[in-house]
Amino acid sequence: MSNLEPAPAEIDCSNLDAHLEVQTLEPRPVPLGGPRAMTVFRTLPQRQRSLIGAWCFLDHYGPDDVSLTGGMSVPRHPHTGLQTVSWLFSGEIEHIDSAGNQAIVRPGEVNLMTAGYGITHSEFLCVESTILHGAQLWTALPDRVRNMEPTFENYRPEPMNGTGWMLNVFLGTLAIGDQTST
Repeated sequence: MSNLEPAPAEIDCSNLDAHLEVQTLEPRPVPLGGPRAMTVFRTLPQRQRSLIGAWCFLDHYGPDDVSLTGGMSVPRHPHTGLQTVSWLFSGEIEHIDSAGNQAIVRPGEVNLMTAGYGITHSEFLCVESTILHGAQLWTALPDRVRNMEPTFENYRPEPMNGTGWMLNVFLGTLAIGDQTST
């Protein structure tokens, strides 16, 4: 997660006393879209912790057999001053927003919607999906960009492969040896 402190103190988690400094947050079930909707497991916000750095919501859903639950059905709703990062492990969701963007979120892809001064959007399960599993993180935008134009980006990373490993860089860059992924 993010940490906005310029020089945060390091916590040695192998130290037996470190558990006193580490806070474990248990997710709670939340119906997404109303009482008959799909359940997400929300870790943030909580009474004792409203955010971690810029992260203000953290939801995990699934694996959800949509033949039993109906899956995700979230009608158009507004956002301002934040970003949503949607990452699917299985299933597909259609995103439509008021800035004219339409996209299908697929497994292994990340959608980044920046609400800026305001955007409305909907998220609906695609008919072909049988199991839905994913995560959504929300970040609070810093004041300098909180009132920017809304944007939407879909990332399909090209995997980097090495002996015994595979890596996807969704946002930003990472250099490993003589390889760089963007």
